[in-house]
Amino acid sequence: MVAGRALTMCNLYSITTNQAAIAGLFRVVSRYVGNLPPMPGVFPDYPAPVVRNDDTLREMVMMRWGMPPPPRAGGYPVTNIRNTSSPHWRAWLSRKNRCPVPANSFAEYAPEPNPETKKKDVVWFALNDDRPLAAFAGIWTEFKGERGTKSKPIPGPHLVYGFLTTEPNAVIEPIHPKAMPVILTTEEERDVWMRAPCDEAKALQRPLADDGLKIVARGADKEDKAAA
Repeated sequence: MVAGRALTMCNLYSITTNQAAIAGLFRVVSRYVGNLPPMPGVFPDYPAPVVRNDDTLREMVMMRWGMPPPPRAGGYPVTNIRNTSSPHWRAWLSRKNRCPVPANSFAEYAPEPNPETKKKDVVWFALNDDRPLAAFAGIWTEFKGERGTKSKPIPGPHLVYGFLTTEPNAVIEPIHPKAMPVILTTEEERDVWMRAPCDEAKALQRPLADDGLKIVARGADKEDKAAA
């Protein structure tokens, strides 16, 4: 359960594109997301749409954000995965468990407080000012334990997901020097992530080109309302 956990590397993003557009871009055949409203702020443990392989077709389903942690990492779900060589994560890098996670923008906290507010700004990134639909390179599994908060635990099983990170590009590095999400922007990249052998898919764990990303908002808002 994730109650009380502080926001760290990319633990906030938005998905505001409607489900018909998501289904069209990812060539989804089946949808199990119900009425999908815009989500200008997706936080850890929130349910959000994920695209996965199901035998011979692709489907869009709602999953909770946060994978089961390695045994020695403590009890918090893991939203971002960097060390794909770890035996804990290798088990979920097969074709079946790789999943694009649709997103329009994502946020990081500024490294220093804003002189006016005395708080760290929330810095939103997207491919451009129009916030076109892209995807994080994600993995998913079924988790049989409880999720939700300590006061309102929700028994499993739950479908859960996380996504890969890599070294930051020049746009991210001044804000978050440790890492950035692995972002899939083309049909070929999304197809490789969903269907290719593991070694070929893992080659996508690299930074987005510097000119492929920009800061689109900065301030106190933990929702990218311009994307909605």
